[in-house]
Amino acid sequence: MHEYNIRTHGDELIELTKKTISEHTKTMKVIADMVVSCLKSGNKIIIFGNGGSYADACHFAGEIEGSYRNRNRKGMAAVVPGNIAAMTAIANDFSYEDIFRRNIEAIGNKGDLVIGLSTSGNSGNIIKAFEYARVKGIKTIGFTGETGGKMKECSDILLNISSKDTPRIQEMHKFAYHEICEIVEKEMFKV
Repeated sequence: MHEYNIRTHGDELIELTKKTISEHTKTMKVIADMVVSCLKSGNKIIIFGNGGSYADACHFAGEIEGSYRNRNRKGMAAVVPGNIAAMTAIANDFSYEDIFRRNIEAIGNKGDLVIGLSTSGNSGNIIKAFEYARVKGIKTIGFTGETGGKMKECSDILLNISSKDTPRIQEMHKFAYHEICEIVEKEMFKV
């Protein structure tokens, strides 16, 4: 029984990977170009999500700040809100929906780039942050699932994976941001 599930899930992942490549190769290139432009202008990437998507945001930022493949390159500016004391204070004193908006308010500048990961596309704290980023003139990129949810309306660029299955969406988000990081390193450091 377990072997069957593993094979089924593996087959689903293979098919979704092919579909993601077919549907989003151009979008991934556009996002990579936006990241390159932001970094070349001396600005930063701010990335966030909730739960597993927060872990993915940390991974994504780590690839930009540390390295993806090129260990000999300089670090690039990528930030994930991570001060738990600040995040819990904001959630307590304002609301949980304000945790990322307050981060944009505190450190976001015109020319920065905000990336939000939400498999449903309906995370209230990401939507609120995206709306605030727009007021500040900061471009937003949403990584979501099939419909894009409410983030569809407030994202400058949307990478919506054609699935409703959270684990598969997260796997495709990882595939997409790895491809984006590969392009960014090659463009920034000509390797």
